[in-house]
Amino acid sequence: MPSLLFEGVRFMEQVRVRFAPSPTGYLHVGGARTALFNWLFARHHRGVFVLRIEDTDAERSTQESYQCILDGMRWLGMDWDEGPEVGGDFGPYIQSERQDFYQAAVDKLFSIGRAYKCYCTPEELDEMRKTALEEGRAPKYDGRCQSLTPEQCAEYEKMGRKPVIRFKTKMTGKTVIDDLIRAKVTFANEVLDDFVIVKSDGGPTYNFAVVVDDAAMEISHVIRGEDHISNTPRQIQLYEALGYELPQFAHIPMILGPDKKRLSKRHGATSVMEYQSDGFLADAFVNYLALLGWAYDDHTELFSRQDLIEKFELAKVSKNPAVFDQKKLLWMNGVYLRELSITELVDMGIPWLQQAGYLPETLDEKVKDKVTQVFAAVQTRVRTLQELVGASYYFFTEMPDYDQAMVRKFLTKDYVPDMLKKLLKGLLQVEPFTEHNIEPVFVAMQEELQIGLGKVIQPVRVAVTGTSVSPGMYEVLALLGKAKTCERLRYAYQLSKELQG
Repeated sequence: MPSLLFEGVRFMEQVRVRFAPSPTGYLHVGGARTALFNWLFARHHRGVFVLRIEDTDAERSTQESYQCILDGMRWLGMDWDEGPEVGGDFGPYIQSERQDFYQAAVDKLFSIGRAYKCYCTPEELDEMRKTALEEGRAPKYDGRCQSLTPEQCAEYEKMGRKPVIRFKTKMTGKTVIDDLIRAKVTFANEVLDDFVIVKSDGGPTYNFAVVVDDAAMEISHVIRGEDHISNTPRQIQLYEALGYELPQFAHIPMILGPDKKRLSKRHGATSVMEYQSDGFLADAFVNYLALLGWAYDDHTELFSRQDLIEKFELAKVSKNPAVFDQKKLLWMNGVYLRELSITELVDMGIPWLQQAGYLPETLDEKVKDKVTQVFAAVQTRVRTLQELVGASYYFFTEMPDYDQAMVRKFLTKDYVPDMLKKLLKGLLQVEPFTEHNIEPVFVAMQEELQIGLGKVIQPVRVAVTGTSVSPGMYEVLALLGKAKTCERLRYAYQLSKELQG
């Protein structure tokens, strides 16, 4: 394939990258970050982003996991140019449907003497490793089946042994990876062994299938996690043996938890769809993912999707591990929520309140107007759509869920029952029930009791919202309306009297 120089890096005629997840679980944070870096690289260079499903692990691959991957990619807005449900000129894009490609490559390796059948049993392989360790050697396959005769192979098969196929590795010299992030990485070939390329059930192994597929799909750049770097010398030898053109490799840093250990479930949600369920915005999540190992400069952290496409370069990807900071993600999501127009926030937030049972499925204009006013009042106070529910639900229910710790803290004061009774009497006379008209009732109560305004407001806040944190008190009461405000004050008055006893 023709090639050219592009930004100082050898590119094939068109940038073609791929994200190739295994459908053995959910789309996790690390996989999503790898997909994003590939997607941004393709979009930056007006190239092609391929989604390929690597289901060589037939026992663990599930349709549910496959769907989770597609759903996660779509939620994050990472559209693919070729792949499942899209098609393309280099399909099929699911490994289990590409057996003919693997068989052709195996046939070629046999024809040039770079593949052979191995009949060793698991017990024999274990013994081989044990002996090597006892003798101070690396526990690797010793190549004992390389020179089997056809008669010996036939005898093994009569015994019921099903062979694997191994690649005959060059074990002298060195394999050098010209990595676009890590520069030159050198492996001594003597540390390798004749690795399996086809399992006993006829399915290809990862290292074999990925090479055949990347070459067949004309992938120009392989951008993946650094945990794959140890696979690369084996894959380069396969490329060379099969006469394939090498892609450019770029191994991106690992993602760690705050404890500097590899990110896992113990650090919180790692599934992309869990973050959607927790109320994170896709744009905020993408922005945060992009910063896990990449930086444009030392100061800028907020990027629109188009900004990321324009600015993303592999040259700015770090070699060092990235730390996933849930607090920073929450902060960033809050920034994105605050920047939404009120119309966007209402459109996003209504389904959450409906799902929680606080709003009916069909809303009339009066209710929509109320939702708009409430969301405008709480927008600056929430970081996720889930928090939006907690910050606004009490406007749409008969009575709030009371935080008992706040009840004990604020409704047990000796002055509170009498104060609530007097406030209730004053608020019943307010007409119209607006912030402007509500405020003087509280000011008068403060002056009468000779206490700070906060000591008036906080018990009322607990009484009407169930908690001690809310938008401005007068705004909350006006949004609740006179009837609902007075009903909750009556309840809190009775509760406070009982607590006094």
